[in-house]
Amino acid sequence: MNVDAKMPPVTVPASRMNARTQRMLNDPIVPMLLRMAWPNVLIMVAQASTGLIETWWVSHLGTDALAGMALVFPVLMLTQMISAGAMGGGISSAIARALGGDRRDEADALVLHAIAINVVLGLAVSGLMLLYGRSLYGLLGGEGAALEAAVIYSAVVFGGNALLWVMNGLASVIRGTGNMLVPALVICGGVVLLVPLSPVLIFGLGPIPAMGIAGGGAALVLYYAAGTAVLGWYILAGRNLARFRWVRLRWLPLRDILRIGAVGSITSLQTNVTVAVVTGLVASAAGTDAIAGFGTAVRLEYLLVPLVFGLGAPLVALVGTNIGAGNQERALRIAVIGGGLAFALTETIGLAAAIWPQAWLALFSAEPAMIEAGSAYLRIVGPSYGFFGLGLALYFASQGAGRLLWPLCSGFLRLLVAMGGGWLALRLTGSIDWLFAAVALGLVVYGATMAVAISGGAWFRGSAG
Repeated sequence: MNVDAKMPPVTVPASRMNARTQRMLNDPIVPMLLRMAWPNVLIMVAQASTGLIETWWVSHLGTDALAGMALVFPVLMLTQMISAGAMGGGISSAIARALGGDRRDEADALVLHAIAINVVLGLAVSGLMLLYGRSLYGLLGGEGAALEAAVIYSAVVFGGNALLWVMNGLASVIRGTGNMLVPALVICGGVVLLVPLSPVLIFGLGPIPAMGIAGGGAALVLYYAAGTAVLGWYILAGRNLARFRWVRLRWLPLRDILRIGAVGSITSLQTNVTVAVVTGLVASAAGTDAIAGFGTAVRLEYLLVPLVFGLGAPLVALVGTNIGAGNQERALRIAVIGGGLAFALTETIGLAAAIWPQAWLALFSAEPAMIEAGSAYLRIVGPSYGFFGLGLALYFASQGAGRLLWPLCSGFLRLLVAMGGGWLALRLTGSIDWLFAAVALGLVVYGATMAVAISGGAWFRGSAG
């Protein structure tokens, strides 16, 4: 869909439009956004907690196991961000715009197309990681026992990767209708299951043998399977506004999802490539303990992604619905308000992490070298987290608008500053503190560029938005 500044509003009789859609087009923005966001924040915190739960239990297996998870974590988060945030945003955006324009048959057809895309992509990622995981983790600096732990964990997690993609695809279908509560309840219920399941599979209990680090991966896969089953039932039972229908797969609905999801995937890739490359630079400069410290510290940054996604999923639905109905001014106001809320939330967390870094790091290890490296990262990078949250929120809003050029450009700027500046800093000083300073500057550039462009109306200037 090409957003044109001169496009007139679409007038749809209220009697033909679902009540939830009418509220998205007319209700006061701040109360509505907060009302939609809280269950989604809950779902994203719960989903992020799955990784933290695993990390805490795996930390009891030793530093090598913790470092192994740190090597796998950027790749696993990349798949989660693409399936939930990038392709998920494309699914939610397409369905929201269809419902905003009162095209119910189109919204229904998008459900099957969304599932098909996610199944194919999930299987493709599984195949790539099973074949090339060891080589990738070696390139990231893994060696010895840490590399072996990474390979074992990766094989289990990515062996069931298609389930993660389908679960997130089904949740995105539901969120595209403006319903944030059902995915929240389902995925939070899965986390409740995961809390006892992880230690049982990692350390064993009764007849269940101890699986070590592989047990943490198996628990995650079982969590994905349960979430997929329940969300699939909800849609197949006809309870969702966009309903499952057997239709012939066509290019136009696939393109409507993929044109947002593919560009969004590049944005997700930028974030994770930055973390992966910085992991490699830390490994080259300071060794395994520093990798564990950096990897544990950066998990807090990754926790910001699902927190902002809690606001971002409503932004996709709200902006998409209003763009579909031709309400461009309201769509832009929604984006600006959402960006401001995200900045306040993530900056608060970042400042707290910078002041009390050990409160986070000590949850996972007491190794002095690990604590030192992780604390340095949080003290330097934490104060820039607000710009990270601002940029992410505006990225999700841009998904709803169907305009992702500026998020893409801003992400490349961040990548250039963090990676190029970090490499140069290490060459000139040999200090990882200056490497972390480059990472912080990259986050500021990312958020500030997005804010200036979008608030200035970049979405609605020809085809450049």
